[in-house]
Amino acid sequence: MKLNEIRDNDGARKSRMRVGRGIGSGKGKTAGRGQKGQKSRSGVAVKGFEGGQMPLHMRMPKRGFNNPFGKDFAEVNLGMVQKFIDAGKLDAKKLVDHEALKAAGLGRGGKNGVRLLAKGELTTAKVKFSVAGASKGAVAAVEKAGGSVEVTLPTNLEVKAKKAEATAKRLEKKNKK
Repeated sequence: MKLNEIRDNDGARKSRMRVGRGIGSGKGKTAGRGQKGQKSRSGVAVKGFEGGQMPLHMRMPKRGFNNPFGKDFAEVNLGMVQKFIDAGKLDAKKLVDHEALKAAGLGRGGKNGVRLLAKGELTTAKVKFSVAGASKGAVAAVEKAGGSVEVTLPTNLEVKAKKAEATAKRLEKKNKK
C-alpha cells in the first residue's frame, strides 16, 4: 500500500442528497417534504405545538421552587464526626473546619461551607469547630461536651446591618456635596 492509494472504505462517506433539482432526480418538486402546509416550508420548528391546544408540558402541574439566592451547605451530623474521630480519620485536637472534613471524606460538596447538625452524640471532649453554620442543638451538644463552635458565615441580621451602614455612609457622602 502506498500513500496515494489510501482511501475510505466503500460506503464510509455518503454524499448529501440534493433536493429540488428536477423531476428526474427522484427528489424534485416537493423535495421529499410532502405537500403544502407549515412543515413543508423552511425555518419551521414546532416542537410541543399541538395545533393551538394547550401543550402537554404547559398542562402539567408545576411544583417546587429553586431559590437563586439559596446557600449550598455540606450537612455534617455530630454522630458522623464522632464516628470519624473514633476511626482516626479526623483529629479532634486540631481545628475541625471544611478542609479537615473534606480531607476525611465527610464534608463533600457545599460551595458555601459546612453546616453542623445535631443528629447523633459527640462524646469526645474539646473539639473546636469552625463552620459556616450550625444548628442550636449542635452548638449546645458541642459546648456540653466541652468544645466550641465558631460560625463564620454572617447571619441575616449582620448582613442587613452592614447594608444599612453602607447606605447611611452613601447618603452622608451625598449630602456633603
